[in-house]
Amino acid sequence: MTHYQSEIYEQPGLHQKLIDEQQDHIVTLASHLRRKQPKFILLAARGTSDNAATYAKYLFSSIMGIPTGLAIPSLYTLYDQPPDIRDGLVIGISQSGRATDVLAVLTHARKKGVVTLAITNDESSPMAQEAEYSIYIGAGREKAVAASKTFTGQLLAIALLTAGWMEDNRMLREIARIPEWGQEAIAQHTAVTELARWFADSDRLVVLARGYNHCVSYETALKIKELAYVSAEAYSAADFRHGPVAMLEKDFPVVAVAPKDKSLDDMKDMIREVKELGVRLGVISNDDELLASSAHAIRLPNSMPGWLSPIIATLPGQLLALELAQAKNLDVDNPRGLKKVTLTY
Repeated sequence: MTHYQSEIYEQPGLHQKLIDEQQDHIVTLASHLRRKQPKFILLAARGTSDNAATYAKYLFSSIMGIPTGLAIPSLYTLYDQPPDIRDGLVIGISQSGRATDVLAVLTHARKKGVVTLAITNDESSPMAQEAEYSIYIGAGREKAVAASKTFTGQLLAIALLTAGWMEDNRMLREIARIPEWGQEAIAQHTAVTELARWFADSDRLVVLARGYNHCVSYETALKIKELAYVSAEAYSAADFRHGPVAMLEKDFPVVAVAPKDKSLDDMKDMIREVKELGVRLGVISNDDELLASSAHAIRLPNSMPGWLSPIIATLPGQLLALELAQAKNLDVDNPRGLKKVTLTY
């Protein structure tokens, strides 16, 4: 078994560990941050962590009701023209905690007296040391270059932060079931392998999602690019209609990530539209109608709420990248041109 597959399989156990060891800290921290009454939240991240930040943007904006956006790190490192961030909360997200430009955003905020939080997998990292507050996801060392367990650990930390902010015990009870749902998703590995074999002769692919799962489309496409060297593009279903749909033709591989939530009806419409073009359609969903729409469907847990679905829907995407790479006889643990820690300025 490759390191990457092993780390995918570790995730339910690590999610349980994070809940057991960090939930009380994160909930207490969230309550403390809430009392500071930030007018907005600014998220700084790169790469896979940027996709985790996209999840945070949706949760913080929709559930916490706080305007949330993504920082532009080059404004701090290249242009030396950072925006006015007074009265905000700045959150840096990085697996290693060593992302230089993300650190620059935190450093600037700290100098300006702005509240800062770091979410990392290294509690002794520069980001964790720089930020006023920190969350340690405790996923352990990743031996594979491509991130898997650290990404979903970040998503889980963001979900816990949201539940703690809202002081909502129902949300915490739902979070408690994430390890169980993760096991159910990983049990779909055989179905994912069949989908990968169907796609393996293509060097292009589209991943569609919407709403909370927009981050899953981007993370799935990123992993497929990194490991299988496929030109995989991620789109919101809404944006896809505004031009990119024109590139579809018969047998074009399309993955639709569509768990049950408020975006489901629009995703059903999108899937009907692309099916009419004769594409090869893979569906990741827990909606029976959508699962029946594809010969290669990946079933997600039925009881999973929409706001937590990205943590679980990510797992089939990770497995798809793994199986596409293996179908092409590629080195999954050491993709060409990549390093575990990428420093950008």
